[in-house]
Amino acid sequence: MKYFLKTFGCRVNQVESQAVLEAFSNRGWIAAPFEEADLCLLNTCTITHRADKDVEKLIRQISRRNPAARLVLTGCYAAAHQDHIRRTFPQAEIVGKYELGQKLFDTQDICWSVSGHEGHSRAFIKIQDGCDCFCSYCIVPFARNIKRSKPAADVIKEISVLVEKGFGEIVLTGINIGNFSCPETGKDLAALCQDIAAMPGRFRIRFSSIELQTTSLGIIRAMAQRPDRFCNYLHLPLQSGCDSVLSAMNRHYNTSEYAAKVAALREHVPGVAVFADVIAGFPTETEEDFETTYRFIATQKLCGLHVFSYSPRPLTKAASWPQHSAQIIKARAEKLRALDQQLRADFATSLVGTEQEVFVEEHGCKGISGVTSNFQQVLIENAPADTRGLVRMRISRADNTLCFASLI
Repeated sequence: MKYFLKTFGCRVNQVESQAVLEAFSNRGWIAAPFEEADLCLLNTCTITHRADKDVEKLIRQISRRNPAARLVLTGCYAAAHQDHIRRTFPQAEIVGKYELGQKLFDTQDICWSVSGHEGHSRAFIKIQDGCDCFCSYCIVPFARNIKRSKPAADVIKEISVLVEKGFGEIVLTGINIGNFSCPETGKDLAALCQDIAAMPGRFRIRFSSIELQTTSLGIIRAMAQRPDRFCNYLHLPLQSGCDSVLSAMNRHYNTSEYAAKVAALREHVPGVAVFADVIAGFPTETEEDFETTYRFIATQKLCGLHVFSYSPRPLTKAASWPQHSAQIIKARAEKLRALDQQLRADFATSLVGTEQEVFVEEHGCKGISGVTSNFQQVLIENAPADTRGLVRMRISRADNTLCFASLI
């Protein structure tokens, strides 16, 4: 049997697709272009209007060029827009993530655990799924509102397998990883960190995006106590630096609480880098609100931003409110992206002269590159061609957002 697998969207989708890919491989299935496949599986995303359109474009291409194929949709787009899919694409079969094993292979759940990560030098482990926060702009809870967590023992076992295979950096990911709660023991993420800290071997753990409210003192202490095991980096979503907008977004914190958490991280975790998500052009955001957000981010001296242009999503509360023009949203997003570039350049400059442990990621035409614990991209200038894994280096200079490093 031949299969085609296409992944849209976030790291969680990528991990789930890796698990499905391993299930195909273990059963002797062969990867093929969608024009030749017996089964076409699309692991979909619906975080933005553009994500929806990308999925729909591929559905149409498959239906036109390979109408005989079994077309299966899973993921957030498939979960959130079932009525639309049945009307518009009746040829498509909608299958939930936790039904894939039974529907495709007549077996149990297959979308939790992986033994590698094809095409990546670092590995990703899905430890948690689901979110029921219902931020007023976010469609994810309509697609993944049931919260699930992987048993802590399974997380430890999966890390061990990946370390044995040579992965020096492992990213813990999920829809809302701070809500991790072991279904067998009740351990939270901080307790899981203690188990990970006790593991043998030389490897480091990076957290994917984690919400402010769930970044506990226990997690911060784990990072501080074992800087060799936990990266001094957090991606802490902000979304807005204006309290009234945060309230309209249903974010359940204010800018003072965000600033206090950043200060606590910097106090306890030396050299910690804090990155953030921010949304440009939220419906209630006035020009003054936007300037307040801009100033807040600048004064916090964050290390970088992931800027989202607001996109009204079906089912969400904010979608029914008066919307800004595309021109206003674009202008605000461009200003925030320019700030992002400045923040990243300042961060790169601040590391010049420091010693960093670099995880070597790529051997390319421009040389050997890697990433520091605090998520700074570096180009390695004097390393032998066989350099791999975690290597101690000194940052010699910075060029805009890129650092250059040499072996110590």
